[in-house]
Amino acid sequence: MTRLYKLTGDALTPVCRGRIANENMVEGWIAKQPDLLGLEVLVIGRQLVTAFGGRIDLLGIDADGNLVVVELKRDRTPRDIIAQVLDYASWVSTLTTRDVHKIAHDFLGRRLDVAFRERFEDALPQTLNETHTMVIVASAFDASSQRIVRYLSEVHGVAINTAFFSVFEEGGQTLLTTDWLLDQAEVVERSEARVQAPWSGLWYVNAGDGPHRSWDDMRRYGFVAAGGGVRYSGPLQRLLQPGDRLVVYQKQAGYVGYGKATTPAIMARDFTTDAGPLLDRPLAQPGLSHDRDDANLAEYVVGVNWIKAVPISEAKWADGMFANQNIVCKLRDAKTIDFLKDQLGVAAD
Repeated sequence: MTRLYKLTGDALTPVCRGRIANENMVEGWIAKQPDLLGLEVLVIGRQLVTAFGGRIDLLGIDADGNLVVVELKRDRTPRDIIAQVLDYASWVSTLTTRDVHKIAHDFLGRRLDVAFRERFEDALPQTLNETHTMVIVASAFDASSQRIVRYLSEVHGVAINTAFFSVFEEGGQTLLTTDWLLDQAEVVERSEARVQAPWSGLWYVNAGDGPHRSWDDMRRYGFVAAGGGVRYSGPLQRLLQPGDRLVVYQKQAGYVGYGKATTPAIMARDFTTDAGPLLDRPLAQPGLSHDRDDANLAEYVVGVNWIKAVPISEAKWADGMFANQNIVCKLRDAKTIDFLKDQLGVAAD
């Protein structure tokens, strides 16, 4: 059970649990702000009627063009809601790219490609709904139902997960916390692994160039970075380890680097280059030092020994190459790997 405490002087005082009179409010919150649950999606349908008369609470599309079914438990039994969301997913799996465009246009009132670019700052993939994910949202879920969700996801690779919300009351305010039963990135990875090629051992890293970090700095001092919240820095911390091979992608440009990780992820303030502490170096983007002492918001750095790294102006790209919004993920696409062997000297397995 989630507990919330407030600091009063030097003592911790528990915050009283509350309740939401109408769970439709939660649906509305998620519809407007899906990242409340940590979901990187554009909502394209609400109370969407299926071909067999069911109603999907929320339907979203992620940065790869795949669909996400979000269903609130409400007053249904846990096992009923699991059966319901699997039933909805069986219908969602039949939707064609044309179907998805129509559903989105009917809900959004405009073309999906326009809304998608605004949400993800990237072009809409040509083929949509190659796979899908299911999310059950609940305030509580019994142990038996949690075991069923774990079994479907961890043993059979079904992309299903449960997001929990807890409500608290303090000083006339309603506070809401959210959490997941399983790591959502791992749920998606297991599901995709069932239909994709075996992993090459190569990691894809989406290393942004902007107000908080510069690719020129990363090339010069040997690192990749992400920060501004654990949703961004977390993948660096969880997934990359010394010795891992990685390729770096820059949004709307292409692939710019190939190398091997030399350190685990650490806060930027603690990373040392051959010339001394990173944040003491003359950086092209001093914003790398933002929130330097905040473990949640600070930039995290993974040291990299570059085998080949080029300026963004020389980024390597061709139509059909793999790219997505993940900070870190396993690169499986054979066409992209073959391209990078030629362009960046990526070694064979």
